[in-house]
Amino acid sequence: MQRRRLIQLGATGLGVSIAGVPLHLLAQEKRSGTINVLVQPEPPGLMLGIVQNGPTQMIAGNIYEGLLRYDEKLDPQPLLATSWTANKEGTVYTFKLKPNVKWHDGKPFTSADVVFSADVFLRKTHARFRASLQQIESIKALDPLTVEFTLKQPFGPFMGIFETGTMPMIPKHIYDGTDFLTNPANATPIGTGPLKFKEWVKGSYIQLVANEQYHQPGVPKVENVYFHVIPDAASRAAAFESGKIDIAPGGSVEYFDVARLAKLPGVEVTTKGWEFFAPHSWLWINNRKAPMDKVKFRQAVMHAIDRDAIAKVAWQGYAKAATGPFNSHIKFYSDDVPKYPRDIAKAKKLLDEAGYKGETLRLLPLPYGETWQRQAEMVRQHLGQAGIKIEMTPTDVAGWNQRLNEWDYDLAFTYVYQYGDPALGVARNYTSSNIAKGSPFNNVEGYSNPKVDELFAAGAVAADPEKRKAIYLEVQKLLLEEAPVAWLHEINFPTLYRSKVKNPVSSGIGLNDSLGRASIA
Repeated sequence: MQRRRLIQLGATGLGVSIAGVPLHLLAQEKRSGTINVLVQPEPPGLMLGIVQNGPTQMIAGNIYEGLLRYDEKLDPQPLLATSWTANKEGTVYTFKLKPNVKWHDGKPFTSADVVFSADVFLRKTHARFRASLQQIESIKALDPLTVEFTLKQPFGPFMGIFETGTMPMIPKHIYDGTDFLTNPANATPIGTGPLKFKEWVKGSYIQLVANEQYHQPGVPKVENVYFHVIPDAASRAAAFESGKIDIAPGGSVEYFDVARLAKLPGVEVTTKGWEFFAPHSWLWINNRKAPMDKVKFRQAVMHAIDRDAIAKVAWQGYAKAATGPFNSHIKFYSDDVPKYPRDIAKAKKLLDEAGYKGETLRLLPLPYGETWQRQAEMVRQHLGQAGIKIEMTPTDVAGWNQRLNEWDYDLAFTYVYQYGDPALGVARNYTSSNIAKGSPFNNVEGYSNPKVDELFAAGAVAADPEKRKAIYLEVQKLLLEEAPVAWLHEINFPTLYRSKVKNPVSSGIGLNDSLGRASIA
């Protein structure tokens, strides 16, 4: 058996079968069919190293690849890297790359692409990854298939930064020496993934096709994946109900439609594939302005909102009340923290103590559909019951982005991904260094506390997991006391799909890197 395994591995490395037939052609014989997927809203671009919104990650995550994939327990799995080692201090990591990997244009993928992607391209274009780069001393190509990352000090979440959306591999031979933001290749993305870009008809669909030279035999298993752009929510639900759509990703149909559509013959629903992202929603509170600059006012907002009722009514049970700044799916979450049960009497008392005079505050809904609108209406009602006057400020997606980028709001809804570790997906929303205009996903509320900054900095570099646990418990309790934002829900996005689609979710980031591995029965 061992000899046979070595022969198979040798054949794979050469790209031929024992019979001399290219393995990718054998795999192609087993490939058939088309998967039709909803995408909502239409992405602004597909160059994953530049554009990071949800629809872009879902589509482009099947075009580009990172060095690793992550399972639902967030454990790293081989992808473009086949193995990795670390020194005992946890400051030098060496990755062995998979041989015979090719870019979609046929050029070889090597360690030079890794160094260029991480140390040159993404350093300029990817703000979230750039924060992790601050912990890295150097990135070196030791040989064409070996890359060495040297850290300035131990960095607890280091092994969590290699997924496709965080560190996508970018082809050096296409981008080196160019203006990254205006390179024509941004319109025709080239990666190493199981699916290749074919066509984008704006306002209609995006087509990806099978990568015949993919480095894993038997993958992909389908010929085409179409992402359909249907602006109207009712029309998206109708398209799925009619059978024209095979997969409706989380959030692409309204939650009041999910239960009905899930009961259709040959339809299944899953909430898997969001473990790495851990979507967390809250209400931004602009800490820069009165009365929101008062801790007691923010605590009153927390006590006024009925999270359980919103989860039941607006989210149809596909959300649960958040206990604080950490989603329960990420490392070092603790339920041993102060709680904010709904208490209108206490909210009114806190408002009096905060000196609230009945000013009207602007509430900015998240323009992502009816579910978010219902939530906004319920929050307005709950705050009104406590005596807080609210005026809705409706806007479109671009307007929502612009207002938050410029801090032009009083209260505003959002949800963010937490990326499995507080150093990667939580600290950015509360540390002083992330107070900067131009992003709707950093410290938008303007909260600043030197102790919180110190704790997050210490948690990121502590090597001992028990020490990190203690640090992050302290920071959770401190944030809950000061309530810089009003935490709402952990969102369990449901994905609807036809039973004929097999294995639509095979990782902790779900459809974002699984569609090339799905098949049609």
